[in-house]
Amino acid sequence: MNKRILLIIGGGIAAYKSLFLIRLLAKRGIATRVILTRGGSEFVTPLSAGSLSGERVFSDLWDLTAESEMGHIELSRSADLVVVAPATADLMAKAAHGIANDLASTTLLATDKRVLYVPAMNVRMWEAPATQRNVKTLMDDGQYILGPDAGSMACGEYGPGRMSEPESIADAIENLLSASQSIDAPQPLKGRHVLITAGPTREPIDPVRYLSNHSSGKQGYAIASACRALGATVTLVSGPVNIAPPVGVNLVAVETARDMLSACEGALPADVFISVAAVADWRAKDTGANKIKKDKDGLPQLDLVENPDILKTLSKAESRPSLVIGFAAETNDVIDHAKAKLARKGCNWIIANDVSGDVMGGDENAMIVVKPDSVTEWPRQSKMDAAKALANLIAEHLS
Repeated sequence: MNKRILLIIGGGIAAYKSLFLIRLLAKRGIATRVILTRGGSEFVTPLSAGSLSGERVFSDLWDLTAESEMGHIELSRSADLVVVAPATADLMAKAAHGIANDLASTTLLATDKRVLYVPAMNVRMWEAPATQRNVKTLMDDGQYILGPDAGSMACGEYGPGRMSEPESIADAIENLLSASQSIDAPQPLKGRHVLITAGPTREPIDPVRYLSNHSSGKQGYAIASACRALGATVTLVSGPVNIAPPVGVNLVAVETARDMLSACEGALPADVFISVAAVADWRAKDTGANKIKKDKDGLPQLDLVENPDILKTLSKAESRPSLVIGFAAETNDVIDHAKAKLARKGCNWIIANDVSGDVMGGDENAMIVVKPDSVTEWPRQSKMDAAKALANLIAEHLS
């Protein structure tokens, strides 16, 4: 790929993962320069980082040799992308507020490149309102956040706070470098908040069974990525899927339709709401505490009740987004069903698609944009290309 990143290693036990990251990137043809913070040097050594990167490791803002050539400026601009991993609460707070009192923070303030932050910290620190405000500020400034993952941590607690694995970070870096753009490139959705739902929901029947569908989440995730690339702040409320979240997107993971509605209402206000998720229409009226056993007298009775209508609810909400877009996954009479859904739900547009083939779980889609006064059929294309076309249409509508 012949690209170079600047890797800032913050202070945390997850710093050891950054050494694996350097090796992975080298195998992909991506060179790495390293800034090792004082805290980072408590966990990894300049010798180990330098040996793996093949370059000198930088740590001191007051290195007279480097600073005589304005080293922090050169470091911040000679790379194609700046990556902070692990990104501690302290580093992100400094970056969000423009504090520059060491080499890492000074470099982050001086750079004209995109920055990818890979957080790693205690779950309470991650969930603290101050940290969440700082993350939002960085994203609003056009920077990217990857993770954190949920799991057991070195501090003994469990929850979101673990640094993403090196393979996921390397994938994100490669994707950002492949789609890199100047910091001055047009971002027509900058300053806009786009709320998106994706994937299926799971409605429990008992502790081991649930009602769901075949949605893979690929289309919703692609739309989230496309909107983020145009500068939007994106909140992605997702049911259970097996794909990595787009870089720079605020992911809210949910299970049930009621969870999804609550998360969407909690994410308002937003400028745009795109309801891509394949939400289960029904759920079991009663969820057993124990597994339902086979009964020799016949099949068990399963009483169903209707789930909340997320698209209709947000279309009529007091803090309704100015543009509300629903998806209609149909197997027959696609346009007729989409027009009826548009009128019934109260949204602005419906994106209809025929899912009778391999669309749910596949990599391609043929969208039909249904508006109150028009119907536009797009050709079958990759879900990412379809997502980019929709993101551009949204930007044009809001301009």
